[in-house]
Amino acid sequence: MKHAITKVHPKDNVIVALRNLDKGEHFTYNGEEFVTAEPVAAKHKFTTQELQPGDEVYMYGVLVGKAKTAIPKAARISVENLQHASDSFTLGKRKTEWHVPDVSRWKEATFNGYHRGDGSVGVANYWVIVPLVFCENRNVEVLREALVEKLGYGRKNKYNQFTDEIISSYKAGKNISEITVEYTPSANKEDRLFKNVDGIKFLLHDGGCGGTRQDARALCGLLAGYITHSNVAGATVLSLGCQNAQFSILQEEIAKRSAGFDKPLYLVEQQKIGLEKDVMAEAIRKTFEGLTIADKQERKPAPLSKLVIGLECGGSDGFSGISANPAIGYTSDLLVALGGSVILSEFPELCGVEQELSDRCVDETTALRFNELMTVYNNRAKAVGSGFDMNPSPGNIKDGLITDAIKSAGAAKKGGSSPVTDVLDYPEKVTKPGLNLLCTPGNDVESTTAEVGSGANVVLFTTGLGTPTGNPITPVIKLSSNTALYNKMPDIIDINTGTIIDGEETIEQAGERILEYVVKVASGEQVVAAVKHGQDDFIVWKRGVSL
Repeated sequence: MKHAITKVHPKDNVIVALRNLDKGEHFTYNGEEFVTAEPVAAKHKFTTQELQPGDEVYMYGVLVGKAKTAIPKAARISVENLQHASDSFTLGKRKTEWHVPDVSRWKEATFNGYHRGDGSVGVANYWVIVPLVFCENRNVEVLREALVEKLGYGRKNKYNQFTDEIISSYKAGKNISEITVEYTPSANKEDRLFKNVDGIKFLLHDGGCGGTRQDARALCGLLAGYITHSNVAGATVLSLGCQNAQFSILQEEIAKRSAGFDKPLYLVEQQKIGLEKDVMAEAIRKTFEGLTIADKQERKPAPLSKLVIGLECGGSDGFSGISANPAIGYTSDLLVALGGSVILSEFPELCGVEQELSDRCVDETTALRFNELMTVYNNRAKAVGSGFDMNPSPGNIKDGLITDAIKSAGAAKKGGSSPVTDVLDYPEKVTKPGLNLLCTPGNDVESTTAEVGSGANVVLFTTGLGTPTGNPITPVIKLSSNTALYNKMPDIIDINTGTIIDGEETIEQAGERILEYVVKVASGEQVVAAVKHGQDDFIVWKRGVSL
C-alpha cells in the first residue's frame, strides 16, 4: 500500500511527502502527531518540530541545512526558509564493515561478452574514430558521412517524413497541428556488413590545443581510456600534427592503462600526408581494415565480476534519494559481493557526506586522497564565486532538493554500503574490484563520459525529471525515481523504481531486478533506450570549475 509520508533516517527532523498534501492534513508517524501547517507538494519535506533561525536540519542522518527564518512544526522547508549547511570532515577511523548481501543466486551467473587481450570483457564491440585535436573534427564528420550508412549503421530519421508532411500541408493550406510523427525503425543487425561490430563511434571534442598542457594530457588520458575500453575493438586516430595533444602522449596514456595493448590502432596525420583526399582515403582504408579484424570477435560467457558499472544521476528529484539511488546502491553492493567494480563520481554531489565516505575507505592513504580531492575542488569552485552549495538546478529545487547537502546525501546512496577500495582522479582507470570514487563534475555528460573513460562497461543513470543522455560506447540504463515519469517518458526510461515509492517492492527487490536487467544488457539481449536513440553524448572535462 502506498503511504503518504516517510522519514528516511531516525535522526532526521524532516519528513518526506510521498503525495501532494493539503494544509491541515493529520498524520501519525512513529506515535507522533502531525498536522500540516501548509500545503506540501509530493517530493518536498516538512519539519517534525518548530525551528528557530540557525537551527540545524537533518535528512538521511546528516546535516543538510540551517533555518534562515522561524519554521513552524509540520511546515514545508524551502529556499526561502532554509540555507545550505554541511558538516566538516577530517581523517577518521576506518569503518569498513558492511552487510554483505546474499548473492548465491548469481554465483554461477554469466553474461556473454567480448573478451579482450588484457583480461577485460566488453558488453559491446565498437570501433572508435578519435580526433586528437578539434581541428580534425571536420575530417571526422566527413568520415562519418562516408562510413556509417554504407556499412549498415545508418539511423533512419523519423522526423524527415514528418517535416515533408508539414511542408506539404502548409503549401496546401491545411492544418498542420493534426499531423503526427510515425515511428520508423532504425537499421538492424542484418543491414551491417560487419555483423559482430556494433557500430563506429566518433568522439568529437573541442580540446587538444590552445588550452593548458595539463588539459592536453588529461584529454589523451580520457581518449586512451576509450581506446583501451573493453567495449572497443580498435581505433582510428586523426591528428593534425602540430597540436599539444601529441600521438606520443596518447601512446603513453594507453600504456598506463594496458601494458600489453594489442588492439588495432591506426594513426592518420594530416600534415604528414598532405592532401585532404589522401587523408580521407587513408583513414577509410585503415578503418575498413580494422573492422575486418574486429568482426572476428564473438560473444562468450564471462563471470559477473567482469562488469564495471558506472553510477550516475541527472535531473534528480526529491524521490531520487529514496527510490532510484538506493536501489542501484543495492545493485552496487550485489556486484561488489560478486567481485565486480562500481564507480561513484560527481564530487560536488558528495558534499556533506564526505566523512562517511572517507571513513569507508579501506586505508588512510585512500581516505586522505579523497579528502584532498574534495577540498581542492570545492576551494577552486569558491574561488570563482560558485561553491558546491550552488549545485542544485532549478529543476532540482522545484522538485524538493532545496540544498546541495540534501541533493548530495541522496546522490551518495548510489554507492551502496560497501568499503571504498580506491579513489581516482580524472581520468584515471579503475584497476581494483569494489567501490571506486572518481573525481568528476556533477554535470551529467561530463561525469558519464569520465566514468566510461575509467572503464565502466555499463552505466546506471537515475533520474526524477527525465534526462535524455547516453554514451558512444557504453549502454546507459535509465531508471526513473517515480512512476509518473516512467509513464510520461517511456521512450527514454528503461526501468521504473517508482515501485518503491508506490509500496510495490522493497529497495532490495528493485536492486535485484536491476542486476538481472544489467546482465541482459551486458549479453546483448536487451537494447537500452539511449542506444536505440543513438544518444552518443561525449564531453571532455577541462578541469575548470564545473558543477
